[in-house]
Amino acid sequence: MTKTERPRTQWLGRWGFVLAATGSAVGLGNVWKFPYMTGEYGGGAFVLVYLACILSVGVPVMMTEIALGRRGRGSPIDAIRRMASESGRSSAWSLLGWMAMLCGFMILCFYVVVAGWSFAYLWKMISGGLAGSSVDDMAAIFSANNANPWSLGAWSTVVAVATMVIVGKGVQSGIERSVSWMMPGMVIMLVIMIGYGAFSGGFGDAVHFLFAFNASSLSSEGMLAAMGHAFFTLSLASGAILTYGSYLPREASIGRTTLTVAVADTLVALMAGLAIFPVIFANGMEPGSGPGLIFMSLPLAFQAMPLGTLFGILFFVMLSMAALTSSISMVEATVSWLTDNKGLSRRVASWGTGIVLWIISTLAMLSFNVGAEWTLLGKHFFDWLDFLTSRLMMPLGGLGMALLAGFVLRSEVLREELGLSPMVHGLWLFMVRYVSPLGILVIFIDALGWLDIDFAAQWPWLALVLAVVTLVGELTRPGLKRAFCS
Repeated sequence: MTKTERPRTQWLGRWGFVLAATGSAVGLGNVWKFPYMTGEYGGGAFVLVYLACILSVGVPVMMTEIALGRRGRGSPIDAIRRMASESGRSSAWSLLGWMAMLCGFMILCFYVVVAGWSFAYLWKMISGGLAGSSVDDMAAIFSANNANPWSLGAWSTVVAVATMVIVGKGVQSGIERSVSWMMPGMVIMLVIMIGYGAFSGGFGDAVHFLFAFNASSLSSEGMLAAMGHAFFTLSLASGAILTYGSYLPREASIGRTTLTVAVADTLVALMAGLAIFPVIFANGMEPGSGPGLIFMSLPLAFQAMPLGTLFGILFFVMLSMAALTSSISMVEATVSWLTDNKGLSRRVASWGTGIVLWIISTLAMLSFNVGAEWTLLGKHFFDWLDFLTSRLMMPLGGLGMALLAGFVLRSEVLREELGLSPMVHGLWLFMVRYVSPLGILVIFIDALGWLDIDFAAQWPWLALVLAVVTLVGELTRPGLKRAFCS
């Protein structure tokens, strides 16, 4: 056993990690946001740009997080501290771990409210509470659901309790066992809905919407959307993947495992589009973004189709599973740190975390009803949690992870952990040193609304900038290393 390795529970196999990480990546946003963006920004052209962004920004950073977790065998804080110590670097780099852990927990504090919508709508679909004759009627039902703090709070509590029950049972008995049936269950339900959609009369329109190669629709806005979604969809810089990586068996290939998760995440998102949009097009509705599609247009479409209640129940079961697998991953970093550093049992750590989660998520839930007037600088508490995590903490955390791996840690440590061929390792190192950081900086600046560049027209100049940055970076790398390590 090396000095960086600690006795630690592991996934029963590589597929346990793949299912858990894919479950973390596949959330509510994948079900409506990615398919909608695909159709809106050029279909197949957008998918190609998205895959390029996944390979250049998402996969290198994800490989880095998994390697840090498996080598450090601990929570994000402990793993990064051990890795820095092994390379003779300052333990202050563990602040990246603190930010990642806090980011994941803050995301969960508002995510349980959104996830509560899917559970609430599952019950409404079962009980017949989604009766309406127009999108306006459905919008009124959605507004009434959010305006009732008791109802919205109850469903948020259901999500929080279910999450803590699963996490409290442990890595193998709780998380791995749960995702081993929830993820295949999601895929089976998607396949059933796609099969129905193939005979609904709207399948051809859905396929054209999603996959028609329309390069003229791929605007600068679409390219930025592809880059941003490629980073955020893999749950990077939120502590989830790094913590899950700490349970990965030593013999598992990090490169193949990461690519498997990235491909599975993309496929599930596209399958969701093939399941949803045929129903929308067959009923003469326009595809829309945001909760309007899932919670307003789609329930109305289910009412108009044969066996609509059955397929509506299947859909919201699937949506609830997607929400739950993501919420499980977001809290695991916090529970892992408490069990490793505070001597708490997993059950006590889970329920203690759950109590704090419930209090903060209740404040986020109240932003939709009794606390609607409680604002700071024009934002509710719910909005602030979303803004701080998605606009600031995740991009900065991802940038820090890339710089840590590219310039701070001893190169032989990650070379040994990743186990890549020399050519592939060199490509990963180039990506993590230059391409990923530049991509994350673009995401960060764009998220703050400071960017006004026509990427579609200026890509030759941007490629030149990357080449210059790479050349300067390689020439000054010793100086950069001293600067980051001081």
